[in-house]
Amino acid sequence: MVFPESKDGQTSGPEQKRPIQKQHLPNHLIPKRNILPVNTSVNYEPEDYTETDPLLPNEHFSGSRLSGSEEAKMSHGAEVPPESVYFMVLQILVPFLLAGLGTVAAGLLLDVVQNWDVFQEVTEIFILLPAVLGMKGNLEMTLASRLSTAVNAGRMELAKEKWMLIIGNLALKQLQATVLGLLASLMAIVLGWIAEGQMPFNHVILVCSTSLSTTFVASVLQGFIMVVVIIGSKRMGVNPDNVATPMAASFGDLITLAFLACFSRWFFSIIELYSYVLYLIDLFLLCLIPLWIVVSSKHPASRILLRTGWEPIITAMFISSIGGLILDKTMSDPNMAGIILYAPVINGIGGNLVSIQSSRISTNLHLNFSPREVPEDRRGCYNLCSTFFGSGPNRKSAKVLLLMVLPGQLVFLYAIHLIKGAHTMPSPLFTVAFLSASLIQVLSLLCIADCMVHSLWRRGKDPDSYSIPYLTALGDLLGTALLSLAFLLLWCTGYSV
Repeated sequence: MVFPESKDGQTSGPEQKRPIQKQHLPNHLIPKRNILPVNTSVNYEPEDYTETDPLLPNEHFSGSRLSGSEEAKMSHGAEVPPESVYFMVLQILVPFLLAGLGTVAAGLLLDVVQNWDVFQEVTEIFILLPAVLGMKGNLEMTLASRLSTAVNAGRMELAKEKWMLIIGNLALKQLQATVLGLLASLMAIVLGWIAEGQMPFNHVILVCSTSLSTTFVASVLQGFIMVVVIIGSKRMGVNPDNVATPMAASFGDLITLAFLACFSRWFFSIIELYSYVLYLIDLFLLCLIPLWIVVSSKHPASRILLRTGWEPIITAMFISSIGGLILDKTMSDPNMAGIILYAPVINGIGGNLVSIQSSRISTNLHLNFSPREVPEDRRGCYNLCSTFFGSGPNRKSAKVLLLMVLPGQLVFLYAIHLIKGAHTMPSPLFTVAFLSASLIQVLSLLCIADCMVHSLWRRGKDPDSYSIPYLTALGDLLGTALLSLAFLLLWCTGYSV
């Protein structure tokens, strides 16, 4: 059978179809350059992102709902090998140890400065302390989680977009630091007045000036370091979810406490003769608020948080202040005075570990699920065992983080006693009590994080901005309460640290 020839001389028939003219196709079907080839085997529905995948291949990221592993397969024709537990532990371990040593240094520093005149005279500083130290969770670690998600989602590839995102977030962080510093000081003043029944006006001014100055200067320095860590992690091919938040915590406590001690001591020495200096400092920092509002409103992401990001950090500040009140009351008892040395360690380690898990869960949801859409196993009632067991993502990291608690805290306990000049470990009973308190704290926080992050996502709220402030504040409250209980039980049984 002979088929008629077409005008261009080609034979038409079943084996030779006529070429389809591009101008007759709808616009969305017209082939474009640099578009991934069609692969009918690819499932475009969101699937569980394996947390062990490397950073997403960003050259094709443009709002695609494909997971990183699928894009990698389409781009390179091979499956990306998953990250082993060894590499996960290796990435987490170094910043975890640095963060732990930072909290140890903070505890040792606090043990020294608690005897300064300003800390003895203005005891409201101890109430202020957890709220100010907790701002690393409210601000720095939240910033680290947001930027880690932005890196993994490919939103920091273009230089202009990257620096707009960074500058907007830093300006927002300075605004939040100023407002939180003022609110934390007012909360400490109110709680101190309720506890003592009086509050000299000089103490009010000193606490306000110390809080504002500390939060502002510490936020500037830590924000700069945090940006360097995020960009460095991206260039080295390390998942910033594993390193950014603990690195933020590693220097956060020590830097904040050092500024708090220095500013309070300086203000205490000049308040009688040059009290106007404190007023001018407060006025200057408060007058910068409009500038931070203008700068942070330039980027869409920070502009949204400018309107909606206050609830978690303010609530977390109040939770941390309650922990500060517990710490202040515990320290007033001479039988439990040693608690000040260990409080930053247990609080910092718990916050560091849960922030890693929260950041990883949040990144998984951002990459694979639409807002208000959660994995299948999170649509029913929460099951405690599902945090650590099952086939879904982030179970492996939860078990790794929980298993790091006991050996990590033993190392930090031994480091404290070596630096203090002791040549032996603390009493076995105290060691067991401290480790038990740490394990209960981290176990509770990991379960709360698993439930909270998915609940926030189901409600359409960004877990990067909401979860970490709540979790680190709860870590401070749980850590202080459990450590106080451990000291109380030791005192009741007649054992000493």
